[in-house]
Amino acid sequence: MPREAPYLAVADTLRARVLAGEWEIGERLPSRARLAQEYGVGRNVMQRAVDRLIVEGLLEGRAGSGTYVRVPRERLRMIRSRHRGHRGSPTLAGLRERGRAGSWDAHSQVRVPAPEAIAERLAIRPGDLCVATHYEFLADGQPVQLSASWEPMAITGGTPVVLPEKGLLAGKGVVERMRSIGVAVETVVELPRPARATQAQAKLLGIGLGDLVLRIERIIYDTAGRPVETADIVVPDVRREVVYEFGVDRP
Repeated sequence: MPREAPYLAVADTLRARVLAGEWEIGERLPSRARLAQEYGVGRNVMQRAVDRLIVEGLLEGRAGSGTYVRVPRERLRMIRSRHRGHRGSPTLAGLRERGRAGSWDAHSQVRVPAPEAIAERLAIRPGDLCVATHYEFLADGQPVQLSASWEPMAITGGTPVVLPEKGLLAGKGVVERMRSIGVAVETVVELPRPARATQAQAKLLGIGLGDLVLRIERIIYDTAGRPVETADIVVPDVRREVVYEFGVDRP
């Protein structure tokens, strides 16, 4: 039988101590160096054990302050599915009615040169002009998601839908807006990656610097395989669990 990784055993013991109330909610734990010494393990082992409990939502790390017992928070489910219609442009996904993102703020800039990474995703040249739109989503008055979207002006420039949140199709979504100018969307590709909140993201989402977030890199393609939009979506791990829902093709 394979031997259990040392950090898992440490995490189990530490979890039991937290759940038993050895430290109260909101109380700071001893330093990781001190805990490592207490358990007779290396600092890397203790770091991984504590990180595991942070991912589980039992603890939270505060930059420059330490590790604390987290105040319990209910995590709401966010469904990302091609089968759920919704109002709103950036996500191409629905949320269950409870905790649904009911409003958002959006700010667009035109004629923004594409950075190299964005240009690669959009199959354009670095510096080609795009429309960049930044979104902040709210549910029950609480920030729940950020999104930074890029669309090539070679596709939308000079059309009524050049600004995603202006005009007759404001807020209708990438698919409907593109369809209105004769561009048929066929495929959406999303690549989710765990990440740590930057200072700007933490401030906008009301979470701690370095807290876990899910960063979803999205690219939307038309029927010719041309990328028509890409976005970086940031979801705070402490508030949302992201579920992907797929249909099954029938014979």
